[in-house]
Amino acid sequence: MIRKGRILVVDDDESVLRSLSLVLKDAGYVVDTAETGKEAIDKSETNVYNLAIIDVRLPDMEGTKLLTTMRDAAREMTRIVLTGYPTFKNMAEATIRGADGYLIKPVDMNTLLKTVDEYLRKRHHKNRRSRKRDRAAKTQAKELRAIA
Repeated sequence: MIRKGRILVVDDDESVLRSLSLVLKDAGYVVDTAETGKEAIDKSETNVYNLAIIDVRLPDMEGTKLLTTMRDAAREMTRIVLTGYPTFKNMAEATIRGADGYLIKPVDMNTLLKTVDEYLRKRHHKNRRSRKRDRAAKTQAKELRAIA
């Protein structure tokens, strides 16, 4: 299991921030929190996160708008939406705006950990394949230059 990733949890409910943060830290993750979209953007500009858990409703912006901003700023970060308002419209909009996953409040902590592990594992394997392709392309280019 891949652990020890950096996670940003974005929610305006202090009890949600505290409980998710505690569970994720106990599982070995480095966790940072933000209560607003602006705070999340500021933190993601100065820190690198492997994954963000983003509430749909924030006091200063919709979580779906934050998804777009974070997708554009940090393409390699996995983004999971967390909502207490599960509707098809919310889920569809979150997916269109770049959500990799979707969790419903109140979230079962075992489900949370399983979901985080799964998405970080997928991201790790995707990055590994990408690095292998890059190395293969560089090797091929080097061989072609040697022939020319």
